[in-house]
Amino acid sequence: MSGPAIAIIDSGGANIASLLYAFERLGTSAKLTTDPDRIRSADRVILPGVGAARDAMSRLREYQLIDVIRKLTQPVLGICLGMQLLTDASEEEDVDCLGIIPGTARRLPADTTCPVPNMGWCAVSRTGRHAILRSTDDGSYFYFLHSYALPVSRYTTATAEHASIFSAVICRDNFVAAQFHPERSADAGSRLLANFVGLAP
Repeated sequence: MSGPAIAIIDSGGANIASLLYAFERLGTSAKLTTDPDRIRSADRVILPGVGAARDAMSRLREYQLIDVIRKLTQPVLGICLGMQLLTDASEEEDVDCLGIIPGTARRLPADTTCPVPNMGWCAVSRTGRHAILRSTDDGSYFYFLHSYALPVSRYTTATAEHASIFSAVICRDNFVAAQFHPERSADAGSRLLANFVGLAP
């Protein structure tokens, strides 16, 4: 396999196998790691996550990765819980996160037609420009599985709607993050991961 070296930070999520396979399909090698040196030297870094924010932050702290992640200068992609970890905090167990992209993850509102967690396919609407969404049609569907989300802010590049509108993609400098799971989002997800691989360092 060729392409840039990709480090996937082992934050304890259960979606790692499908993420690794998604990069295999793109012909790109990705390695799961908690090694700070490997993460610093990678061409691209992914922060995935499934589960609770407090547990994931505890794991990052255990492996002394908090400051490592904060100081990364190469392209970084947060996925699902990983998106929330990049922000200031999460209402889930009132936990402080990495503080890289301003915002606080809040519990999704629910109604009779929109239960929580939000699980399934949602259309994503672009609100800004970023190379991660290049060649992605507005209104493309991606697969979501989450109970918390980021409100729309100046860092929002795309939105989705459950009982209310929330941030589907956010970005700041070299950090970009998606609330959905691109590795489970068919062609649209593969395109997004391919765009990430091709981002300029």
